[in-house]
Parts: sequence; structure tokens; C-alpha cells
Amino acid sequence: MLTFTRRRLAAVALVAATALLGTTGCGGGDDEAAADGPVTLTVDVFGQFGYADLYQEYMASHPGVKIVERGTGSNLDEYSPKLTQWLAAGKGAGDVVAIEEGLLVEYKANPQNFVNLLDHGAADLKGNFLDWKWNQGLTADGKQLIGLGTDVGGMAMCYRKDLFAKAGLPTDREAVSKLWPTWTDYVKVGEQFTAKKTGAAFLDAATNTFNTILLQTAGNTSGYSYYDTDNNLVVGSNPAVRQAYDTTMDIIDSGLSGKYGSWSEEWVSAFKQSKFATIACPAWMTGVIEGNAGPGAKGKWDIAQIPGDGGNWGGSFLAVPKQSKHQAEAIELAKFLTSAKGQIGAFKLKGPLPSSPQALADPAIVDSKNAYFSEAPVGKIFAEGAKNLKPVYMGPKNQAVRTEVENAVRTVELGKRSPQQGWTDAVSNAEKAAAK
Repeated sequence: MLTFTRRRLAAVALVAATALLGTTGCGGGDDEAAADGPVTLTVDVFGQFGYADLYQEYMASHPGVKIVERGTGSNLDEYSPKLTQWLAAGKGAGDVVAIEEGLLVEYKANPQNFVNLLDHGAADLKGNFLDWKWNQGLTADGKQLIGLGTDVGGMAMCYRKDLFAKAGLPTDREAVSKLWPTWTDYVKVGEQFTAKKTGAAFLDAATNTFNTILLQTAGNTSGYSYYDTDNNLVVGSNPAVRQAYDTTMDIIDSGLSGKYGSWSEEWVSAFKQSKFATIACPAWMTGVIEGNAGPGAKGKWDIAQIPGDGGNWGGSFLAVPKQSKHQAEAIELAKFLTSAKGQIGAFKLKGPLPSSPQALADPAIVDSKNAYFSEAPVGKIFAEGAKNLKPVYMGPKNQAVRTEVENAVRTVELGKRSPQQGWTDAVSNAEKAAAK
């Protein structure tokens, strides 16, 4: 879900989630069930995967299985190091683990840590996933399937209708979409909003917008961002990266950002306090917004088209570590959660957009509306274009490099560096991160 990445998610549960993640002794079947009791399967996730109802359904039909989820709401930057640690140690990981797409390449470099799902009938499931999503889960030689796809991250722009009305802007989602066919138009609308002094910023943070523009631009041009498809670092030479950076600098220079550090406690509070009017919104972000803004903001949010042309931000996979002591049961659970039925269930609960073409064509998705977002037709907004999403290749140190580039954007946003200094830092620090 992220999924990058859903990549870092809802800090409102971070303290509790981190505590759970730190308890390494209870994962991977280390908590053995009694001989006459159920098999306990631990599922490690981050953010909001929307599996709560699916777990109940699965346990009802599999009375010999008990499911325990760890990490809901946690930050990817906290989750991933723990998972890496558990895999290296050979113990502690869940029986089923979520892997974010931006980190998948790193985990595929050590395929011996995971069960090859192709050895357990997964090849028969290929048609249940978009082709590129299926291929992402395969090792370079195509001989091992590391994980089954969960979601993809079709783009939109979520906005506060009440704040738009306060600024004298249209509130109807179609009218709002027409305001910003390009990112240049988005900046102009932001300047109009800011001039009305509503007490709120136009957008949450520059880093989220930068990532959106980068993935959108890369998907429509080269097909890669920080690394090319030969795994060469191209932060400083890929026009998509520089274009996204320059556009983001325009947004910062126009004073549109609330400067709320993404996924921080301040960011979560800003949702609740109505401190910004728009946020780049891949499908999985809808669950984050609802969780952060709370029930009091129901009906105040809506969803419009993203400036520019589409894009894909996010998406994850479910894998089974070899250290699991209940591999057979874990594989079956992973298959269920990533089935069309499972993906539809997750979408209904938390909004992650299915990677299954069957799910994307199902009326449950196509005709779905989101009551929290003013009955926005999320099926039409997100699902209709999902089959044409253009994936962006993620290189071996994508997450570490991305963090350094976003940190550089953040220093400019906070006024600590000039745009040129920020760019120099982005390239230099990315190179250092890639070399580690």
C-alpha cells in the first residue's frame, strides 16, 4: 500500500505499533500453538491494509487457524529495518509479511529468505494480477516468485470542500478537477487560495507532492526514477527527477505548503485541525486521511483528478519467509488475502486499490462510493484507469535514495537551503546512500 512508498503511514498508532514490532520473539511461528490448539499465523504489515474483516472470515472457515496482525498504522521507515533484521537473524518475522514495492528489489536480492510461491501452485494465479504487478514479484531469472501483489496506487487529489468554499473556490469535484489540468495550474489555484487567508495551507507537505510528480513524470517518460533498469543510479541525470524537483520548488516558492512533515505527529494533528486543503491522494491514502482526520471530518473531504496525467504511487506484496514454521498455512492465507475477493474486501474497508483485473472489473469496485469523501465515486476515480497504470522501476537502494532526496526537498521547504543547494545535496547524499 504503501504500496514507498503507503509507504509511511498514520503515525497515530505509531507508538503502539513500534512496540509490537520490537517484540521479535513472537513472530514467524515462534509462538508455537499447543499441540491440540489452533495454528497461530502472524501477519506483519505497515499502514492500513484493510484485512480485519478478511481475517475474521478466514478464521471462521478455517477453525484450526488463528491470525494475529502486527504493525497496523506503523511507519514504513520503522517497519522495514525490523523486517530486514528478522530475515537476517532467521527468526522473528511473521508467517506472512508485507513488502512495499519500493523495497521489493532489495528483498529479491536474497530470495533464499522466502518461500518460492511457484512451488506451491502460485503459477496458476498469474491471471489474477495485472501483468506488470505479477512480474514485479518475480526474481530476475523468473524462477522464483517472492510475493503476491496486494494493491496499486492510482492517483487523485483529495481536498477539503469547506476550505475551498471559504476561499471562494468551487467545491464540486468535477469543477475542481477542471481547475488544475497541469501542475502549473495547481500552483495558480494554490495562490488564489492562499490570498484568501483561510487560516489553512493549500497543501500538507512538499515531499508528498514531489513524490507524486516524480512517479507520474517517470511513468509517462523513462519508466524509472532514481535507478535505470540496469540499476545505475541516475538521480542527477534523469530529467524526470529534475522536473519533479523544479516543479516542487515552484510550489514551495509560492508559499503553498503547510510544512507538516509527512507521517509525523504534527502531520496527523494537521488533519484533525483542518490545517491544509489538499493532499496528493493515491487510493490507499483515503484510509489514512479518514483515520487521521477522524469522524468529525466526514463529508468535508472530496476527491478530484490529479493534475497532470495519471501516475502510480504505492503498492505492496505478501510474502512467506522460510523461517515460518507454518509455511503451508501461511501460503494459503496469503493466497486468500491477495485473491480478487480479498482485494475487494480490503478496498471496501481501507481503500487500497486492487491489483487484480477481476477485482477492478467487479461492480463492488466499479460502482463503489466513499461516504467519508462526500460519496465520491472512488471506483470510477481510481479503478477505471488502473489497468493502464504505468509502473516505475525501483532500484536496489530505492528507499534509502528516496529518503535522501526527500530530505533535501524538506530542507528547502523549511528555509534551510536554497533550491540549488537542495539539489546539490539531493544528488550528493543519494550517491552516498546508494554506495552503502
